[in-house]
Amino acid sequence: MSTMSQLDRGREAFDRGAWGEAYAALVAAARESVLSPEDLERLATAAYLTGHDADSNEVLARAHHEWRRAGNPQRASRCAFWLGFGLLIQGEEARASGWLSRAQRLLDDCDPHSAERGYLLVPAALAILDTDPMASYESFDQAGQIGGRVREPDLVALGQLGRGQALIRAGRTSEGVALLDEAMVAVTAEEVSARVAGIVYCAVLGECQLTFDLRRARQWTAALTHWCDSQPDMVPYRGQCLLHRAELMQLHGDWPDAIDEAERACQRLEGHPAAAVAYYQLAELHRLRGEFAVAEGAYTEASRRGHTAQPGLALLRLAQGKVDAAAAAMRTVVDEAQDRITRSHLLGAHVDVLLAAGDPNGARAAADELALIAQDLGTPFVLAVSAHAAGAVSLADGDARSALAALRRAWAAWQNIDAPYEAARVRVLLGLACRELGDHDGAALELDAARWVFQQLGAASDVSRVEKLSFAGRPAAAGRITARELEVLRLVALGKSNRAIAADLFLSEKTVARHVSNILAKLELSSRSAATAYAYENGLA
Repeated sequence: MSTMSQLDRGREAFDRGAWGEAYAALVAAARESVLSPEDLERLATAAYLTGHDADSNEVLARAHHEWRRAGNPQRASRCAFWLGFGLLIQGEEARASGWLSRAQRLLDDCDPHSAERGYLLVPAALAILDTDPMASYESFDQAGQIGGRVREPDLVALGQLGRGQALIRAGRTSEGVALLDEAMVAVTAEEVSARVAGIVYCAVLGECQLTFDLRRARQWTAALTHWCDSQPDMVPYRGQCLLHRAELMQLHGDWPDAIDEAERACQRLEGHPAAAVAYYQLAELHRLRGEFAVAEGAYTEASRRGHTAQPGLALLRLAQGKVDAAAAAMRTVVDEAQDRITRSHLLGAHVDVLLAAGDPNGARAAADELALIAQDLGTPFVLAVSAHAAGAVSLADGDARSALAALRRAWAAWQNIDAPYEAARVRVLLGLACRELGDHDGAALELDAARWVFQQLGAASDVSRVEKLSFAGRPAAAGRITARELEVLRLVALGKSNRAIAADLFLSEKTVARHVSNILAKLELSSRSAATAYAYENGLA
């Protein structure tokens, strides 16, 4: 095949988004002749989208030098920008800074309103996004305005994305989310390049998780999945897609598949900063399943890669019975968290840990703060977390009736979100509240329902905890009789004869008679009537 046909093949494949084919053809063409700077840019993009980051960086640097030799500083600056921006995303801040500075310097004598100047506002705005969101907003806004003037859809989308992120951090969540949706319109309408589409997809999904906006997270995760599937050769964003899918699967109780997706995300994102988040997600799943040693290893890996291990590691320590360690960790991380979004991700766990540590006042303060954030954000997820925390604090305060009201709201919210694990956790507290109010039947039903859900999910440590709570709720004497004898006692209390009980339980009358005799002996009772009275007095019937 001739050099020209290889080059034409590479260009054609690039135009239709066949990134693997474009990369192979353009590499072949580059072996046989010198590519133009435009074709070098195509090759760099195809290399990036197929996961050849080092090749992409090297080719983009060549394109930059070719544009400089050709006397086109603006195109050279654009190449330097994308090279620096890509290195920034990869976590190579020193090299990124060098290339971005070069990109800026090349524009000294160029049009002050060029697209390249707009692009260079983006990394500067990102640098102050968390510390000065409104100043960041102004820079993103300026970048977007430049993009609009020069008809640069990629720059317009990045400006909208950044403005939305800045408003969310400034507490103007609804306005920020509207801008994120607008940026996504450009992506789904295929108005932007594949590189920018991937950036917007991942950033918007990150903001959805940050603000607990599960409805949008589901919608945009489905869109990202479809987008990735339509370009099977594309590598960089497939890992993020797997990660977001794993997060949603965990919430909805599909834990085995969530673990598979999280493990694949860890592999796909190897070498990328987002791998740290994938390891944290994997740790969370193993913690929930009671696989504590594996969970601790994954938390450690996440921490090594730059992601905080909290609150997951503190909840692991709590599950291991290391309450003081859990409390110390949570107090530290909550004290360090300054912005309300970060605190909203910590306060629910903080309440659980402080209650276990015997600090109801601290737990109450955390629950009250969470309630204010929930009222402001208004998303179903954070409202459910807040109601759960309020119910747990009321129960610890001995106000079981107030606890029931809050916990019923939390349970309904988790049901609407389709979060079975969280709903089951609430039912445990509902059972304890019912027990405090003397409703032993209600308590038994709630605990049994929670245990059943935990068993279905594979939440081994939660199953064990509920079984202990169920046993602890029995009167002391009743704890000496077996589960089968307890069944017989309940039927005796209903006035049933031995024959009727035998029929109900598929036992012989002789076996039932032996059970009744054992019950009377263990409970030190003289007759069936006394057994009936005992059962009702102790909430066993």
